Amino acid sequence: MRKRTFGRTGWQVSEIGYGMWGMGGWSGSDDGESAQALQLAVDLGCNFFDTAWGYGAGHSEKLLGRLVRANPSRTLFTATKIPPKNMQWPSRRGDALQNAFPAAHIREYVEKSLANLALPSLHLIQFHVWEDDWAEDAQWQRAMDDLKREGLVEAVGVSINRWEPANVIRTLRTGCVDAVQVIYNIFDQNPEDALFPVCRDLNIGVIARVPFDEGSLTGTLTTASTWPEGDWRNGYFVPENLAASVEHAEQLRPHLPPGVSMPELALRFILSNPDVHTVIPGMRKASHVRANLACSEAAPLQPATLDRLRSQRWDRTPTSWSQ
Repeated sequence: MRKRTFGRTGWQVSEIGYGMWGMGGWSGSDDGESAQALQLAVDLGCNFFDTAWGYGAGHSEKLLGRLVRANPSRTLFTATKIPPKNMQWPSRRGDALQNAFPAAHIREYVEKSLANLALPSLHLIQFHVWEDDWAEDAQWQRAMDDLKREGLVEAVGVSINRWEPANVIRTLRTGCVDAVQVIYNIFDQNPEDALFPVCRDLNIGVIARVPFDEGSLTGTLTTASTWPEGDWRNGYFVPENLAASVEHAEQLRPHLPPGVSMPELALRFILSNPDVHTVIPGMRKASHVRANLACSEAAPLQPATLDRLRSQRWDRTPTSWSQ
């Protein structure tokens, strides 16, 4: 597994990390299977794990804590997220910081996450939603400074709302944020426009999430795809989005190099960008872990292939269903 330097933190993180949402909030997850997949990832060199209190009200955090404690000789980087107090995903224009991340709430959920993890400190704590209008508010800045000074967290990050990669740039310029997590994949290339250049200039760690576009870039979705009742994907893949996602995935198929699967192409596209320090696919099965982590050892995509993939950019704007 190749490593990359995670911005100004200096951490050497695996370029393929582990997204743990599916272990806490998706249908069909199994704790035993999850634990086996997580340990396999560690054994294969993965050392960056991203979770959130919101993934099963701390359930995913507890799985991560067990993994860290089971591997005391290894440095495993722990990243989690504070849910907004109003439990509104995503935040909306005009939302007040006080309704989402008052200082007392920030501390409360850092302590809850540490309790779930059963660890004394976190490597990275992230705001799970964000509005750039909150950039200069001293309340969140002081709260994070206090947590750092007390040794409870090492670094601070922001998880950027879907399809809003520029909605953090003023915040990054405050110097109070060490990392960003943003949707970046073959379809969602927008972060390259404004966000990544700022991250380069400020030496901000970059986490690419949703590498498979919530499943469309696996090439397995059809217009007839359904999910069990209660699965969040039923609310995301509404008919208009499901049909469009399947259509875009089909348009991508002619660009697959011989012998390369669509999930592999999706990950290798992201890894071709040095502005990304780690990409965090969700992996609930050992087979997914082996396939995804193997992409780190693959040769770079050919420039001609990357040029063709640039043409697959799909610019989207937030909607009532995009969460």
